[in-house]
Amino acid sequence: MKFALAALFVVITTSLGAAAGPLSPLRLGITDVPRVTGEGADTACPVGMLPDGDACVHLPADDEAEGALVATNAHRERSGRWALYDQIPRRPDRPGDYELYRYPAPPGLPGGKSVLSGYDLDRPNESQRRGMTLRAVGHGGVDLPGSRGTEIKLVTLEHQQGEADVVYVGPLFGISVVTRHTVREAGQLRDYLLLYGHLAAAAPGLATGATVHDGDLLGFMGDTGSPELVHLHLEVRRVRDGIDVKTKTGAQLVESAVSIVCDPRNVLPFR
Repeated sequence: MKFALAALFVVITTSLGAAAGPLSPLRLGITDVPRVTGEGADTACPVGMLPDGDACVHLPADDEAEGALVATNAHRERSGRWALYDQIPRRPDRPGDYELYRYPAPPGLPGGKSVLSGYDLDRPNESQRRGMTLRAVGHGGVDLPGSRGTEIKLVTLEHQQGEADVVYVGPLFGISVVTRHTVREAGQLRDYLLLYGHLAAAAPGLATGATVHDGDLLGFMGDTGSPELVHLHLEVRRVRDGIDVKTKTGAQLVESAVSIVCDPRNVLPFR
């Protein structure tokens, strides 16, 4: 049974890694570092992880709030080099349990759970998600599995001011929709982007510039850009100060000079 579960997870994480690979929105620079080899290379995966080819993948756990992990802001590429990036980790005051938060799609896992794969860019290199080919390393969002055609609806963020608006509809992570939300944070207003990826289709008539409210239909769950793995990739990014996202489109929105990837638990509302 354990072997079957591990094999299933290998297939799932491999497909997800391949889907996000071409964009590489997180990478800022690469520094050569010798590949680590030798002792421990062939050991079993630690508790809380499953084997994925020649690496291990992190599984979301209810106890992630226990004991802060060191943020490295980096992961090792297959070549042995380090990829460095900006990211905003989960704040200590925000619970680590993913299932405490409300998502744009209903729970799609047994037991009423929602999250298959969580945010891991603030984890040490060895704890970040990898596909079997190591084409894509690290995960900057959460993956929510479900049935094809499941409605994806807007969720108002914690401390959001006013309504959200649609800033992009089109190809990105497969068919995607991106919304902009203004959040009051530490006494000032900041803009956040929510990226909804791998949709079967956007909602009929949804277009850039539309104002959207809590519960409004954004699209339908699918597998575009992630063949045969139906799920929603939900990614949160904080817009950099002074950037007007209305002048950006498509892949420009996820460039590191425009927005910084952020742990979704910082801004998602509680259930």
